[in-house]
Amino acid sequence: MKSFLIRKLAVELQITEKTLEVIINHQFSSAIDDLYRNMSVELSGFGKFTLAESRWNREMKRLEEYLATLNAVLVDEGITERKRKATYSTIATVEDNIKALKAKKHEF
Repeated sequence: MKSFLIRKLAVELQITEKTLEVIINHQFSSAIDDLYRNMSVELSGFGKFTLAESRWNREMKRLEEYLATLNAVLVDEGITERKRKATYSTIATVEDNIKALKAKKHEF
């Protein structure tokens, strides 16, 4: 769906696909972050999406597994400094999402 959206908008707006991909990735990322923080997100023209408790449990497990994978990457002695910095940044984002989800769990 995303690649179709990028191609279609690139032609209509006369913007490069690479530029549109950056913009759309940012929008998707922001929507997902809002969903984690607020347990719901409303997308104009698409409706409101809510994170159910069963989904919350799956997402928490997924985030915790992803965090463990990222921490394992840092243990690799062959990792470049660039990759290390990017991994630390991703870890911070994942930890923020975990904290936000845990805070929302008490609202169920």
